[in-house]
Amino acid sequence: MQPGRYHYRPRVRWVATPPPGAMPPRRSRPPARYTGPPAYPVPPRWGFPNLTWRAPTLVPGMPSSYPRPVERVRLLSRNAVMILWFLAGLALTGAVAEFWRYALLVISRNAALHTGVVAMSDTLEIIASLLTVVFGVLGVASALWWLVIARQAAADVSGHEPPRSTRQVLVGVLVPGFNLVMAGSILAELEHAVLRRSPSRRPRPSRFVLAWWAAWVLNAVLMILVIVWRFRDGVQAQADGVFLSGLLDASAALLAVLTALLIQRLTSLLAPISLDRLRVRRVIAVKNAPAPALRPVRPTTSR
Repeated sequence: MQPGRYHYRPRVRWVATPPPGAMPPRRSRPPARYTGPPAYPVPPRWGFPNLTWRAPTLVPGMPSSYPRPVERVRLLSRNAVMILWFLAGLALTGAVAEFWRYALLVISRNAALHTGVVAMSDTLEIIASLLTVVFGVLGVASALWWLVIARQAAADVSGHEPPRSTRQVLVGVLVPGFNLVMAGSILAELEHAVLRRSPSRRPRPSRFVLAWWAAWVLNAVLMILVIVWRFRDGVQAQADGVFLSGLLDASAALLAVLTALLIQRLTSLLAPISLDRLRVRRVIAVKNAPAPALRPVRPTTSR
């Protein structure tokens, strides 16, 4: 983010109306004379539907009933948080497996190892690594989807367009190297809009966002070190690679936990009312109600 270039574009709606005098004025009709309440030759069969009292979900005449972004944010956050917690558990299991393998390498320098222990360590490391990669891809996809919808919901709430387009956000998050700088800035801008701060102020990330940003950079640096260490030769280099892989899994678990907590925090600010806490409103009984007033006599001149 460069100083002076950060700005919001307010959302406006252009409405075209004909100028005064372009159309002839409508003829005013005199109000109809009241002739009494309506009368039906038979008891009417129409009435209200047999439904519980609830808030309307569709306005008649609207082209679509697709939920708004602020309504979709909570559902997407629930799925993303669940996947991220699974990812944190798997990454932590992978870190334990890597550190266990490193301990076995240290012990094997002076003593022989049991075949079953080595096989169990290898199996745990392989399964945890594969599941971590699978849930890592799902976690990135779900968090990125939530980020796109959350930016739209924040723009609707604040009434201003986000400072970056969706394409710029995807590039800033997915491009390696470039995302180390842009990912934290994008989250800071989202937090700025969610907190309803003035668009003229420069976004300043909170401590929570800064902690996530530090974990994001740490995970990327450890990943680069692990890749570089794989190309080195020697037994000591292989042992160091195992230890660095354990640190990488531990940092991935920390990053997944911070991401889940950050998503929960921003979602609670965008949609503070949880759908699980809402109860269906319905009328069970009416007690001690006053008797209805008697119906007045219908005039003979009414239709």
